[in-house]
Amino acid sequence: MKKILVTGGAGYIGSHTALALLKSDYEVVVVDNLFNSSQESLTRVEKLSGKSLTFYQSDIRDKAALINIFKKEKIDAVIHFAGLKAVGESVLKPLAYYQNNVEGTLTLVEVMKECGTNCLVFSSSATVYGEANQPPYVETQPLGNPSSPYGKTKAMVEQILMDVAVSDPEIKIANLRYFNPIGADASGQIGEDPNGIPNNLMPFVAQVAVGKRDKLAIFGDDYPTKDGTCLRDYIHVTDLAVGHIDALTWLLKQEQGCCEAFNLGTGEPLSVLDIVHGFENFTKQTISYEFSPRRSGDLPAFWANSSKAQEILAWQPTKSLQDMMEDTWRWQSNNPQGYQN
Repeated sequence: MKKILVTGGAGYIGSHTALALLKSDYEVVVVDNLFNSSQESLTRVEKLSGKSLTFYQSDIRDKAALINIFKKEKIDAVIHFAGLKAVGESVLKPLAYYQNNVEGTLTLVEVMKECGTNCLVFSSSATVYGEANQPPYVETQPLGNPSSPYGKTKAMVEQILMDVAVSDPEIKIANLRYFNPIGADASGQIGEDPNGIPNNLMPFVAQVAVGKRDKLAIFGDDYPTKDGTCLRDYIHVTDLAVGHIDALTWLLKQEQGCCEAFNLGTGEPLSVLDIVHGFENFTKQTISYEFSPRRSGDLPAFWANSSKAQEILAWQPTKSLQDMMEDTWRWQSNNPQGYQN
């Protein structure tokens, strides 16, 4: 049985991926500093799977601690989520993003190489395509110049990983590019629970619906889109978690080193208002909202062509917009204060 290290595994996507790993009979080790996550998510993952995992509260920038974990646990592969992820916040706090996302990954890969772990699935982002490339994005397009420090850190890390793969014929890397994960596990027991004011659309919508927030601010109503609001490729977090398992399975089968990028998305862009009205339609909740000025770093529209992942990884999104909305509401209505319940 392979033992997988999940960095940032107590977070939103990390916890759903940890659950998918346990259900797929992998052993799971989670490293998370709990900066924007809760250990309660892992307790619930164990209950949902009926299996246990190993948790270390640690920062991946702490090289000595990371080496100890690798040596003690004998890690076979890594799925790397740990990092900061809010586009708007990154514009205000660029140094924190470069320190966490770039420096953290450098330390992680150094430790992997020193400890003989050669398999890495990296949580990247469609923002690496930047402003010059036109959607739908395909992996043959060059890395762009993203408009936010968040996107720049993801592009930098991808370039670093490509260089590492060229230098080391043993290392196997999959860079998974996606943008807007939403939804929650169908159980309603784990979901997105950001600290403070949410930076992402869906948890803000859900918190308005549950009465935790007064109204939703929609940043910009004058974009060149069908309704003036931004278009994004929204994907159910469970589909995304399965995509990480499929990428890991593929990497473990490769006989030679590689570094491949894969888009994970539905290929069907939805606007902010599509999400708001979809939530109202499928959950019968009313969402109060108002339009605000555009947010720095936001692009009008982007979405993915995921044909490569479908052909090579045999991955296919299966969840509908209705699933995304109903699962989000089940999580939020069952947990109005998130994991603090």
